[in-house]
Amino acid sequence: MSARITSVNIVHALIPDQRGDLDRTAIDKRPVPGRIAAQRLGLEGDRQYDRRHHGGPDKALYAYAREDTDWWSRELDRELTDGQFGENLTTTGLDITGAEVGERWQIGSDGLEVEVTMARIPCATFQGWLGEPRWVKRFFAHGAPGAYLRVTSEGGVAAGDDVQVVHRPGHGITLGDVFLLGDLGADRLRRLLEQPQLAEALAVAARRVLRAVG
Repeated sequence: MSARITSVNIVHALIPDQRGDLDRTAIDKRPVPGRIAAQRLGLEGDRQYDRRHHGGPDKALYAYAREDTDWWSRELDRELTDGQFGENLTTTGLDITGAEVGERWQIGSDGLEVEVTMARIPCATFQGWLGEPRWVKRFFAHGAPGAYLRVTSEGGVAAGDDVQVVHRPGHGITLGDVFLLGDLGADRLRRLLEQPQLAEALAVAARRVLRAVG
């Protein structure tokens, strides 16, 4: 099956942050019709309420695989809709967990290109939104974090757009690897830190872990 976008999701409404540190959250993302402009700081019409932990060029978009959502739907025995994990882009046919840091995707034919920057780290806001016990630990244990994306070439995106991997760095360090950064090992951490354009938040975390492991 070819990789494609199944839905484009933007914030539906700001809602109370049940478990997080802020009064409200923009995690309630829902599919929207038509072609949406993807710009350097995100999708047109979307927003990030917690600018300290979300948004910015290295987290302009968040993608999550429908296959992983379906796995969780079976695991939790509940319906989960596109956008329910707070993702902007829901995909099918794309190995997001196996994507290398720095991998680039061409989306559709309207000029949009994105770069995989880092894994999503679950937080208390995410747990409060889903209302599932021990959600953060369970999300880590499953190991399918989804991808934060940098927009390297702006363009429009719509449901049904094809996704093509147009560049893979070849270092072999995937989102699944950096999701469990403490298990990466000193040699691979050093290799990660050698990568050009590494997202600063990931670089800071990798240096911290490297100091701890020697």
